[in-house]
Amino acid sequence: MANFYNDNPDLKHHLGHPLMQKIVELKERNFADAEKFDYAPLNFEDAMDSYDKVLEIVGEICGGTIADNAEGVDHQGPRVENGRVIYADGTKENLDLCRKAGLMGMSMPRRLGGLNFPITPYIMAADIVSRADTGFENLWGLQDCAETIYEFADEDQKQRFIPRVCNGETMSMDLTEPDAGSDLQSVMLKATEQPDGTWRLNGVKRFITNGDSDIHLVLARSEDGTKDGRGLSMFIYDKRDGGVNVRRIENKMGIKGSPTCELVYKNAKAELCGSRRMGLIKYVMALMNGARLGIAAQSVGVSERAYREALAYAKDRKQFGKAIIEFPAVYEMLAVMKAKLDASRALLYETSRFVDVYKIYEDIAKERSLTPDERKEMKAYTKLADACTPLVKGMGSEYCNQNAYDCIQIHGGSGFMKDYACERVYRDARITSIYEGTTQLQVVAAIRHVTTGTYLSMINDYASQEIKDSLKPLRENLVAMTALYETAVAKVMEAKDPAYTDFMARRMVEMAGNIIMGYLLILDANRNEAFTKSAEVYNKLAQAEVTKHSDFINNFTPAQIESYKA
Repeated sequence: MANFYNDNPDLKHHLGHPLMQKIVELKERNFADAEKFDYAPLNFEDAMDSYDKVLEIVGEICGGTIADNAEGVDHQGPRVENGRVIYADGTKENLDLCRKAGLMGMSMPRRLGGLNFPITPYIMAADIVSRADTGFENLWGLQDCAETIYEFADEDQKQRFIPRVCNGETMSMDLTEPDAGSDLQSVMLKATEQPDGTWRLNGVKRFITNGDSDIHLVLARSEDGTKDGRGLSMFIYDKRDGGVNVRRIENKMGIKGSPTCELVYKNAKAELCGSRRMGLIKYVMALMNGARLGIAAQSVGVSERAYREALAYAKDRKQFGKAIIEFPAVYEMLAVMKAKLDASRALLYETSRFVDVYKIYEDIAKERSLTPDERKEMKAYTKLADACTPLVKGMGSEYCNQNAYDCIQIHGGSGFMKDYACERVYRDARITSIYEGTTQLQVVAAIRHVTTGTYLSMINDYASQEIKDSLKPLRENLVAMTALYETAVAKVMEAKDPAYTDFMARRMVEMAGNIIMGYLLILDANRNEAFTKSAEVYNKLAQAEVTKHSDFINNFTPAQIESYKA
C-alpha cells in the first residue's frame, strides 16, 4: 500500500525549510505547553518529529483508504433525504478514519483540543489529501473555518465550538447566494436580532460546499436599509438548533463527493461572531485568504496526481516498439508538468510560511505587547502573505488545470475513458481556478503588489541570495526577465489609465509569478540537487512566458483595447 507522504521526498524537503525553526519556536512559545500536555513537543526537533509522524499517518490513510474510495465516491456521490445530506459510503468511511486518527482541528491550540500545528504542515496534509481525493479535501479541509472562530469569536464561543471541530464535527462557510457570487456586497440573507441577544436568519444560500455541516459560518445582512458590505455581519449557526434545510445538491462536473448545496434558512437561530458590520470587510477577507491557500494546496495535490498518472502511463505504454516516454513530444510534456508542479509547490510552501509567521505574531499580540522589531516583522510577513496568496491560488490552479489536461493527452484515447483515473482528475481539477475567487479575481487582488513594487522587492531579495556557481546562469536569465518585467510595468503605469492597467494586469501578474517561482526553484535546487532539472525546465518556460507578455505590452497602445470590447 502506498504512503502518499513517504513516497514523495519533495514534501520532506519543504517541511525542512530553514524558516521552520523560527515558526516552530514562535508557535510553541518556547515549548511551554510541554508542562501541561504530554503530547506537546519539548524542543524544535521534537516538534518536527511530531509533524513528520502525523503526516505519515495522513499519507497512510490517503494512500490506502481515501485513494481507494475515490472512484466509488465519484460514482455514488451524496444525496438529499428530508432536507439532510447523506454522504457517499466512501466519504463516511474517510471521515470516520480522519476523526479516529485525530486529524481534525490540526492547527487549533491544544487547550481547545487541537494539535497546535503551524499552517505549513497542515497545508502539507491538504496537499496529500487532495492527491488522494480532491472532493474529500473540501470536507476535511473546511476545518480551517475554525481559524476564523479562533481569531474573531469571543472566548465562550471558542470554548463551545472549536473542541467540537477538533473532535471531528464538520464546518462550512455560507457566503454565496443566487445573486451574490463574486460580488459578496450583494448578500441579502437577513439577520434579525432578538430581544435575548440571539439572531434569526432568513433567506437562501447557494453553492455552499459541505452545506449540511455541523457548524456554519454565515455572512448575513444585519443592518436594515443597507446595500453594501458595511451592512454585513458574520454569524455562527449550529445545526443542532435547526432551521436550515438543504433544498438540493448541485449536479457537478467534478468533485462529486463534495456536496455543493442550496440552503434555505427559515428563522434559523444563530449568534453573532465578532463585531457587527465587520462580516465582509474583515472576517470574510481573512476566511477567504485561508480558503485560497487551501485551494492552492488542493491544486498542487491534483497536479501531483496528474503528473504521476501521466508518468506511469508513459513508461508502460508502448508504441512503434518502444515506451512512449522515449519520444521527445512526450518527455518534454512530462518535464514541463513536473516543473509546473514543483514551481507551484515551492510557492505554496513559501506562502504558507509567510502566513505562519504573521498569524503567530497576531496570536502572540493577544497575550502580550509585541516589541517594535516583532511588530515590524509581523507587518512585513503580512504583506508578503497578502501578495503571495492570490499569486499561488491563481497560478497554482491554472497549472493544475494544465497538468490535468496534459495527463489526458499523454494517455491519448484511453485518457478519455473512465477506465483510467485521469478522466476523474481532469474533471476535479477544473473547479480549482473558479471557486474561492476565479483566477481573474486573484489578478485583481495581486495587481497592487505589481504597482506598489512588492513583487519586485521579493524578486530582488531572492536574487541577492548566495547560490552554487552551477545555478548562476539560471539566475542571469531571471535577471534579464526582471528587466523586461520592470520595463513592461513602467510602460503600463506611465499611461495613467486604470482601464489599460486592468487590461494588462494578468500579464504583469503572471510575469512576476514566473520570475518568483523561477527563483524559488533555484533556491530549492541550491538546497537539494533533486530540483535542478525542474529549475532548468521552468527557467526556459518562464523565459518564454515573460518574453511573450513583454512583447505584447510593448507593442500595444491603450486605444487598441477598443478592438476587444463586445
